[in-house]
Amino acid sequence: MESFLFQATIYLLAAVIAVPIAARLGLGSVLGYLIAGIVIGPLIGLVGDTADLQHFAEFGVVMMLFIIGLELEPHVLWSMRHRLLGLGGLQIGLTTGVISGAAAYMGQPWPIALAIGLTLSLSSTAIVLQTLSEKGLMQTTGGRSAFSVLLSQDIAVIPMLAAFPLLAITGVHNRHSAAASHGDSVGVEQVDGLIHYIDEMESWETALVTLGVLAAIILFGIFLTRPLFSFIHAAKLREMYTATALLIVVGIAAVMIVLGISPALGAFLAGVVLANTEFRHELESNIEPFKGLLLGLFFITVGAGIDFGRLWADVTDIIGLTLLLMLMKGLVLFALGTLFRLRGAHRWLFTLSLAQAGEFGFVLLSFGTQTNVFPSDLSDKLLLVVALSMLLTPLFFILYEVLAKRSGKRRKAAESFDEIDTKGPIIIAGIGRFGQVVNRVVRSAGFDTVVLDNDLNAIQQMRRYGYKSFFGDPTRPELLHAAGLKTARVLVVAMDDEDAAVRLTQHARRERPDLHIVARAHDRSHVYQLYQAGANDIVREMFDSSLRAGRYVLENIGLDEYEASVAETAFYKHDRYAVRELAKLWQPGVRAENNPAYLARVRELEDELHTTLLTQLDAIADSRKANKDAAE
Repeated sequence: MESFLFQATIYLLAAVIAVPIAARLGLGSVLGYLIAGIVIGPLIGLVGDTADLQHFAEFGVVMMLFIIGLELEPHVLWSMRHRLLGLGGLQIGLTTGVISGAAAYMGQPWPIALAIGLTLSLSSTAIVLQTLSEKGLMQTTGGRSAFSVLLSQDIAVIPMLAAFPLLAITGVHNRHSAAASHGDSVGVEQVDGLIHYIDEMESWETALVTLGVLAAIILFGIFLTRPLFSFIHAAKLREMYTATALLIVVGIAAVMIVLGISPALGAFLAGVVLANTEFRHELESNIEPFKGLLLGLFFITVGAGIDFGRLWADVTDIIGLTLLLMLMKGLVLFALGTLFRLRGAHRWLFTLSLAQAGEFGFVLLSFGTQTNVFPSDLSDKLLLVVALSMLLTPLFFILYEVLAKRSGKRRKAAESFDEIDTKGPIIIAGIGRFGQVVNRVVRSAGFDTVVLDNDLNAIQQMRRYGYKSFFGDPTRPELLHAAGLKTARVLVVAMDDEDAAVRLTQHARRERPDLHIVARAHDRSHVYQLYQAGANDIVREMFDSSLRAGRYVLENIGLDEYEASVAETAFYKHDRYAVRELAKLWQPGVRAENNPAYLARVRELEDELHTTLLTQLDAIADSRKANKDAAE
């Protein structure tokens, strides 16, 4: 018991220290766990053999696939079918073929070569999605394409796990070996007799039992989850929801193990079945903490189990194989990006973000070793290749940023902006959702506008609706002057790029001190930047809509329409005054919580606002009472 507690303390301490540091360095949590395992294992030797713990931690992968299933509603999968089957399917198929061919050329038997190709065709969902989100690249064309491929890979893991025993060196489905191994990891030794009984069945009997169990899982998800959760709800105990969610996953995994099938397959199927129920989010929220902790533990055990003696003894070969793997995957991805019409930086993002092997490679290598697909020596070597490719991924994202900047400069140099042949009293720079509404209001009132935007798609869309607009970068002085900056009366800065909006405001104010500038701000910090740059009227994106929503709340909580309107107007006027006051104390590059003078003034202004609103509402009440008394 003492030994177990000591090991648990070491693993948790390593995770708590290493993962936040890795996240702050932009390396991602998975690499943080791997590094933690490397430190406490090979480097300082605090933990020894991790095999038993790794079997337990593999259950985190089962939970991950259950959650993936919960998130994949059938209609969502159908709507993404073209990219999933086209882009994702081609990536898996072509990459598997190329890597398998290379492995066979190096002398591996075809079953092992195919298993290597399948294992290394997968990329790191955890690293890539987290990095894309952190860098704001998820909604780009390249980011969405990478997500489609990752989703295809996550789904493909299921048939891969099911097919691996068929690739065993012995040429038979060594179901007993796999089941026993998994049985040890989830504690079902007491059903060894049942496993032996199923092993003795004829193949057709085993197939019927398997199909029957899968059908039972589907029927359970459709018909029995609602009565089950209604029964649990009656207990009014939060922990019972967690216990039920764990029961579903653990129970299905146990049944799959008895049948000699990967528990991940059953968990994924159950997740898909439950994706359309009203309990989907409840299940996900209860399973997520266990999944994250067990997956983290799994990655730590992988890092702790890396044989650095083997790495240093064969460092040239392993590094060479890692670079060869990333080169082969990169060539396939680049070709597919070209085929699916990804251009410039989007194609580089798609290629470089997916060129590594992934965390499911660890799972398949472990499972393949247990089922006699991979010799232990080869598995150890491939484990190092997978880990090194993941460790190199942050460098590939840095390379992407360099290529993206160069591509952007070349694109700007080659762009053929429109020749602006119209000048007007109002220039609108940026025609996104904000700029479109401003343009419609102004033109509907009978005033001419000159619209500029460097998004060609947005300009073309405006033209289809009959609005004349020009493709060009509003921050370029020559285009701004061609649009009539010298004679314009109002400039509307409605650009998405915060820094570009500030630069445009500064330039316009230098050129035209008398020009009235209306600017769109993303947040309060951006308001201060635009204020210092010289904007006259600054509109925060969400401010007016939030103010209106606040008025609706007041109208439905006890105030009448007039009182709510007075409160709304008072808040609006006070906020404009507060912004001007705080702009004097705001310091560029200094966080608000680190600016004592700013914080003190915020508190004073909040007290003033509270007093002002209550005073005005009390005045309304007193006035009404006086009028009522006079009428009586």
